[in-house]
Amino acid sequence: MIQSRNSDAHLHTDEILKKITEYDIFKYYCPNFKQLERKFCSDLREDKSPSVSITQWKNRLWYKDFGHPEHSFDCFSYICAKYACNFREALYLIDNDFNLNLSSFKTNGVYSMGRKAVTYDAQPEPKDQVQIKIRQRQWSKEDKNFWSNFMISKKTLLKFAVCPIDYCWINYTRFPCTLSYAFKIGSKYKIYSPHEKFKWISNTRSGNVQGWAQLPENGNYVVLTSSLKDVMCLYELGFSAVALQSEMQMPEESFVKALKERFKEVIIFYDNDFDNVNNPGQTMAEKICTSFDLRNICIPSEFGVKDISDYIGKYKSLDDAKHLIEQQI
Repeated sequence: MIQSRNSDAHLHTDEILKKITEYDIFKYYCPNFKQLERKFCSDLREDKSPSVSITQWKNRLWYKDFGHPEHSFDCFSYICAKYACNFREALYLIDNDFNLNLSSFKTNGVYSMGRKAVTYDAQPEPKDQVQIKIRQRQWSKEDKNFWSNFMISKKTLLKFAVCPIDYCWINYTRFPCTLSYAFKIGSKYKIYSPHEKFKWISNTRSGNVQGWAQLPENGNYVVLTSSLKDVMCLYELGFSAVALQSEMQMPEESFVKALKERFKEVIIFYDNDFDNVNNPGQTMAEKICTSFDLRNICIPSEFGVKDISDYIGKYKSLDDAKHLIEQQI
């Protein structure tokens, strides 16, 4: 542990990382973490099988929970999530626990969740979530080629608040983005990098429903599907759809009720992972249908794809895709 010493340095991530490493921070605050790239059980949620790993990404260490997509953090935002504190409070916590002496603020010895919780003589900042900011770039031929694989037009992308980006900032740390897109959902963002090891980064919460703002006031059918990409594919086919933040998320009763009030029928259309013994998409679909008395449809396994975007990507026909869904409905 680094010993306290007098310092005039400001409390900032750069100053902290001059004294300790991201690895030190994860090792100290994440008790289940033993080794980079080795999966372990999350201590942020109930996790019976190892689903989390910490790995090197763009010269930084990144915490990724493959069983819970909302949990994707650098070392600082991990502390924010774990101790329900804001970004500045996380820096004070690190400064205090590692005796870095970067700040004149002192803690009062209060404990929370088994770790010192910092309180200050000054008024603390309001609690907030992980911050994501983006820099939008111009649409390119590569963007057109990528989205045309799924026959999603630029007009549809703009309707659903999807834009190409070249940089994103996560809690003031800038990351370059290669062929990446920002999905704006309310005031939150999901960053989609289809060719990167970690495809998703987000600060969305379970209540941020994808496609909700684009729904018509009413209609015959509304489809609850797996992702915004599937929502956009269904929109191209003439179907209204929404998606929760995770296919493994159980919808709230109030959410299903709100859909039923606007549409004659709510239909579940989740992934058919037919080559997976557990087929998690269909397992969850059946659970939702049983709980709320809804109807389930899926892509038949004979087509060799799990969802509607994959179907369009493979067979390159909106007419065939629409006919397939109409048959299911």
